This record gives sequence, structure tokens and C-alpha cells, in this order.
Amino acid sequence: VLGRNNKMISVNYDQLKQDIIGKDVPMHPSGTLSGHAAGEPFDKLIYENIKSKFPNNTFRQYEYLNYLYSNNTDKVGTQARQSLFDSPTVMFLLSRGKKVTDDWSVDNLFEEKQNDTADMLVTDNGLFDIIDIKTRNLSKKAQPPNIISSFKLAQVCAKMIDNSEFEAFTINYFEVGWLLKGDRLVCQDTYVANLFKANPCELYINWAAAMQVQFQVSGLDQSFNGTMEEWAREYLKHFVMHARRRSNDMIKKFVTPFEKYLIN
Repeated sequence: VLGRNNKMISVNYDQLKQDIIGKDVPMHPSGTLSGHAAGEPFDKLIYENIKSKFPNNTFRQYEYLNYLYSNNTDKVGTQARQSLFDSPTVMFLLSRGKKVTDDWSVDNLFEEKQNDTADMLVTDNGLFDIIDIKTRNLSKKAQPPNIISSFKLAQVCAKMIDNSEFEAFTINYFEVGWLLKGDRLVCQDTYVANLFKANPCELYINWAAAMQVQFQVSGLDQSFNGTMEEWAREYLKHFVMHARRRSNDMIKKFVTPFEKYLIN
């Protein structure tokens, strides 16, 4: 189910959880047990699972852009290529910068970037289920991971309101909790959470960590039952309140004590 009303091809997350629990993947060749390197094998496993069910509708973010632009080679340049998106908000979330979009060609395809908004997406009839995979080593206590830039999320909310588009996409987070057994990472549990079912006023913004929204998927509240427009407006109130408080604190700490020295 997308948004609150529209429907599209729907990932059965309950089934996906059952499919992934108990599965094991090889440890990264570097032996790294944290961050992107540790999570990448599970990311691929989940992608292959969803792709097997929806082969024509499941993409990596860069794959979707290559697919979209390759099927519309008459569209040249950033503006023409971005116009291929029906939704300005989805375009903002998924498209890349002006120079690389201008330079794109069938001989110069996009490659995966670690900071892509979507690890993968399922799209149907212009609607998008954007999926982000998070992994967690259950043997260690860890800080909640970076989820999305709070500023980028504020921009997304503003675009939804400006364009009156509240049903074009949703964002789901899928968490894999794993333990190391020998040289294999074994999935012990999984969790799924929809960003727009979380109470927007309770999202934690870590201003010291590049203004990132941070949470553990397994602990994310899912009780919000308002409309997408209500969610967007509530989040913007939350963001502005905290940004104003942050800016006031910075002026008090970093400007006011030194202003007297600026007087000749």
C-alpha cells in the first residue's frame, strides 16, 4: 500500500522477514564487521529476493535512472531527463546532480553510490516504494545509524506540499540483526518500519552528525495514522523548531561573546 489511498505492486514485508531470518551470508573479504561493508551481503540477498518476485519492477537507484534515461534517449540534458519523472518529489529524491545528468549517456552509465537515497526501489505505474536496508551486529551495542538528512527530508516535505503530491511514494526501512558464526553472518531477526508511520515530532536529529535523522528501525514508533500531508507539515514544524533553537544556541555561543571586539 502506497501512501494512504493509492495501491501498487506491494512488497510483502512479513514474507520477506520470514525469507531472510536464518539466512547467512559470507563475511566481507576485508573482515570488516561494521558499516556498509558488513551490511552489503545482506543488502544483495534482500535485493535478489524482491527482484525474484517483481523482476520488471525492482531496481537499484542507479539502475532505475539508467533504465529511465536509456528508454528515452531523445531526452538530452538535465532538465529534459528530470522531466521524465511524473513526480517532482520523487525526482528530487532519486535523480543525480546537474553535471553528471548532463554527462550521462548509454556509454557513460551511472554506477552505484553509497549515499543514494534508495538501496533499492519497487516501482509500478509511476508509484515508488523506496527501500533502505540497515544491518546491525547484535553482539555489540551501537548508536542508532544515520537514516536520512533532516534537511533533505524537510525539502522533500516542502516539495510534497508545493506540488500537492502525497501518494507518489513511500519509504520503508528494513533492518537485519545478525551474529557472526565462524566466517558467516547469520540473520537472527528482522524489522521493517515505514518512515511516514513514525511520529514526525519524535524523530531524533543529530545536528553534530551532518544533521542526520537517526533511529534503530526495530525501535521506531509506528503509531502515526494521519495523512501524508499532515505528516509533512508536522515534520516541518519539528525541523524548524529545532533548527531555530540550534541557530539561537550557536549565535549565543559563537557570535555574542565576540561581537564587542568588532567595534572600532
